[in-house]
Amino acid sequence: MDTILELRDVQKHFRRPDGVVQAMDGVSLRIGAGEFVAVQGPSGSGKTTLLMAAGVLMQPDSGVVVIAGEEPYKLSAEQRAGFRAAHIGFVFQQFHLVHYLNVLDNVLTAALALPADDAEERARGLIERFGLASRAGHVPSELSIGERQRAALARALLNRPKLLLADEPTGNLDEENGRLVLDCLAGFAKDGGAVLLVTHDPKAAGFSHRALRMENGKLAAG
Repeated sequence: MDTILELRDVQKHFRRPDGVVQAMDGVSLRIGAGEFVAVQGPSGSGKTTLLMAAGVLMQPDSGVVVIAGEEPYKLSAEQRAGFRAAHIGFVFQQFHLVHYLNVLDNVLTAALALPADDAEERARGLIERFGLASRAGHVPSELSIGERQRAALARALLNRPKLLLADEPTGNLDEENGRLVLDCLAGFAKDGGAVLLVTHDPKAAGFSHRALRMENGKLAAG
């Protein structure tokens, strides 16, 4: 199994007026192609910091992050942006859709950092796959919560990433839409991608191949 994401002894701390918070305390993790890993833990345990470090959005204080055989934190800021676009898809609880863009244009924002001649064709294909063909011209305020998350999923998949990072993607959804999202993540892994999901929801974690727990910045078997 090819390794898609590897963290080796990653440390990250934040200084606050009341002291130092160790958000990641020697975290090591390996996720291979075709693997779906879930991380559970209470608020403040370091889950989001883990996701940010894995997503090349927050440089650790020490340790190594390797994605698809490369160490992205050795790249320049501009190179890291291109690396993220080429290798990583993000799915968030709050969707982060651009409110004044329609569904098609929201999905196509993923191509801004990685232009491709067939981007619109692929975007339309994903929109149809997620049952949004009739909504392609609608802005987010005209969509249901479930439709917004499906649009966000389409955007995350546009550039054919190797790694999907999902931060509480079912947190705002009803059971039916939540299952659709989790089925999509599981399908992505089945097709050879790697998934890292952070969640409070044990049902969501139940879709994974491996469930881990994070507390006080440390990662352990669930």
